[in-house]
Amino acid sequence: MIQTTTPQHISPEALAGMGGGQIAYVRTIRSEDVRDLYPQAPEIAPGMTLFTLHAADGTPILLTDSREAALANAAEHELVTMSVH
Repeated sequence: MIQTTTPQHISPEALAGMGGGQIAYVRTIRSEDVRDLYPQAPEIAPGMTLFTLHAADGTPILLTDSREAALANAAEHELVTMSVH
């Protein structure tokens, strides 16, 4: 007989704390949505795909026009980037 286990549920607060200031992720964003994350950002032309670097808790860190620049910034600040789906 095969035993299965029930997955543990993790609260959003616990998940956010898992990064401990060392884990980050990169995601794409449309230029039209930049102001939601970066209210201080200058006006950006619509229709662009940009990249944001976020701390594990979702806090936005960086906005750039290339994925490579976001990853380089993470490495520069000794952040481990994780794939998020």
